[in-house]
Amino acid sequence: MWRDPGAPADSFYQVRPECTDVPKSKFRIKNGKTLSARKWRAAFSPEGYLDIGKTLGRIHRGGIHPSIRGEVWEFLLGCYDPKSTYAEREDIRKLRRTQYAVLKEECRTMFPTIGSGRFITAPVITEDGDPILDPLVLQEASAAKEASSASQANGDSSGFDMVKEHDKRVIEWKLSLHQIGLDVARTDRSLVFYEKQENLSKLWDILSVYAWFDKDVNYCQGMSDLCSPMIILLDDEADAFWCFERLMRRLRGNFRYTESSVGVESQLNNLASVTQVIDPKLHQHLDKLGGGDYLFAVRMLMVLFRREFSFCDSLYLWEMMWALEYDPDLFLLYEDPELAADQKSEESKSKSKSRHIGKYERENMKNGGKASEAPLPISVFLVASVLKDKSDKLLTEARGLDDVVKILNDVNGNLDAKKACTGAMKLHKKYLKKAATNR
Repeated sequence: MWRDPGAPADSFYQVRPECTDVPKSKFRIKNGKTLSARKWRAAFSPEGYLDIGKTLGRIHRGGIHPSIRGEVWEFLLGCYDPKSTYAEREDIRKLRRTQYAVLKEECRTMFPTIGSGRFITAPVITEDGDPILDPLVLQEASAAKEASSASQANGDSSGFDMVKEHDKRVIEWKLSLHQIGLDVARTDRSLVFYEKQENLSKLWDILSVYAWFDKDVNYCQGMSDLCSPMIILLDDEADAFWCFERLMRRLRGNFRYTESSVGVESQLNNLASVTQVIDPKLHQHLDKLGGGDYLFAVRMLMVLFRREFSFCDSLYLWEMMWALEYDPDLFLLYEDPELAADQKSEESKSKSKSRHIGKYERENMKNGGKASEAPLPISVFLVASVLKDKSDKLLTEARGLDDVVKILNDVNGNLDAKKACTGAMKLHKKYLKKAATNR
């Protein structure tokens, strides 16, 4: 039987012609499988209520058409409630845009390069709060001051005064600004989109504002990889910021560092537990090599496989993950956690069969009464599926941690997102079954 090979989606995310080593995307836009703009619009009632159950299976089977990806992601990440109307969502959007403008202005008054259309890559302050009078810093600051003055009617240039800073939180924030700039300068540099200075500065602005907004996490390397797709998919900077903020709600635990632990450590421990159950021989081998802490998998978990897949395929992977994990109460969970918890306990039995819930989430809910611990994110099983797929090679060829890293690095650009998700779902079911038997 003839099968539609689908249309490539790389043209939506153009690569610079000199970047010849960028892997081609395996994602294809397929009629009848990929969620199209027509099918997406048809899922809304005249008032704007979204029957998201009509879309989740299609997203899992064939992804989302690039032309509507941004607006669909806003629902998958919990920016909006599918049970809301067009008018209600427009009110929320306006309110959030205002909130972002206030946040950004607060940051601009502390450091006017924010919003100037430029960004910095050199340190501007010491840990003691003293300004750094580096020529490059002064040059960048001067250029930003001119841009800021030109765009601001009042000509305010506050923040460029080279005076000692005493507020510890401001010092910590300003210490992160140049690191954000360095990361922005090398994020997705193969894409034509980032040839424009305005797009680079937009990414820097959003990450800088987020670093001030989330005082517990601030900024950590890897966040630029997570934020970059948001500004490519969503034209409005404020919309991109809040979409990124919702993604960070899921992942911020990975970026929280204390004196005694690394944020992603709990996920690595989960990965070790899963591998020990589904492939004890591989776990034993990795442990023997000194890799029982699974630190070699940090990057996969921190940036959700951005480096292991092409840009287009990583977006496809993310939306499949979010569709599988989708909970229609996600918006309420973020806006009113206590009310969401009450509703969840009341509806858990009926919801486990609801088509408005992602397949992975349904499996977790079925086992929710049996498990005492919170369900693991699907990302843990995605990493486990990669390890399982490379199990024979790791067992026969890895004689040290360097070999493990090399074997896993060889998968970069060669992984299939659909296959990885399917493998993760199979391992998840196998893990739940074995874990129940062992209890």
